[in-house]
Amino acid sequence: MGDLRRTIAVIDDDASLRRSVGRLLNAYGFAAIEYASAEAFLARDPDATIDGLILDIDLDGISGIELQRRLKDAGVELPIIFITGLENNRLKTEAERAGCIAYLRKPFAGSVLIAAVNKALGAGP
Repeated sequence: MGDLRRTIAVIDDDASLRRSVGRLLNAYGFAAIEYASAEAFLARDPDATIDGLILDIDLDGISGIELQRRLKDAGVELPIIFITGLENNRLKTEAERAGCIAYLRKPFAGSVLIAAVNKALGAGP
């Protein structure tokens, strides 16, 4: 029997936020793989199973929105939860139009993030 936990990729250039989100996910029974950039995520082991993304919009290099576009263009359909420290309605609209599951402004409550992850994975409300 393999690991039945669902794996969430956490992509954020803020190391402390990445770690705390990873710990939160682990506490709720998810496996978390952390990436410091969209480029690092794109260079990941192709055999690694990812069930969903928690993705910072404002990344150095490739932005979160651009990463979502590239994944979609490559036929990769992953549920995405965007997180951002920016107050920007245009970005929010763009993210929602591109089909994100949730759009959370930092700082957000852990319970709100976990509820969004459960929704993204189709596990509960």
